[in-house]
Amino acid sequence: MPKQTFFNLPREKQEKLMDAAKKEFSRVPLHEASISNIVKNAKIPRGSFYQYFENKEDAFFFLLKEHNKVGHKQLLSILEKTEGDLLESCVQVFQYMLMNFQDKENRSFFKNTFLNMDHKTTTAFTPSSSEFKICQYPSKIMDAIDMSKLNISDEEEFFHVLQIIKAITFHNLIQNFAKEKSVEEALQNYKYQIDLLKKGLSKK
Repeated sequence: MPKQTFFNLPREKQEKLMDAAKKEFSRVPLHEASISNIVKNAKIPRGSFYQYFENKEDAFFFLLKEHNKVGHKQLLSILEKTEGDLLESCVQVFQYMLMNFQDKENRSFFKNTFLNMDHKTTTAFTPSSSEFKICQYPSKIMDAIDMSKLNISDEEEFFHVLQIIKAITFHNLIQNFAKEKSVEEALQNYKYQIDLLKKGLSKK
């Protein structure tokens, strides 16, 4: 998280700094990113950067957190439209992400993120089991999901369902970036896999 001095900045200056950080993380992956380039694009002294962030990782994960907020808002909106249908909402959110990636900078930022993903980056997108159990997952989203549409019996099963959906989503996003698939092809593959989840894999 940024230091309090960052949040004390006017909103315009916060956005200018984060735009500069996103530009650098879109140019290269996190491990290759340069603080020098961030401060150059933000037009601030290098020392000022360390007044706001501990290091470049701090800035990067704050960016991811802000993107997560937008993603959660979009998911909530779609859940309301689908009357709480989680699997259908995931397909629509995936389509929304694919369209969002048509913007060159957004695509470069997330391509660098997903093709260089480690455990810390992965967990930045979704809660761990312990976080989930203490209700850190956005409560509005939880309330918007119609559990009666899912073949689950308790919170533990629901957590694992989310982990499976996350794995499918991440795999498809990585394939999309690695193989430069079209929106249509990427969406078709994702829908196919989500449909398999809907049907189940065991014959009764």
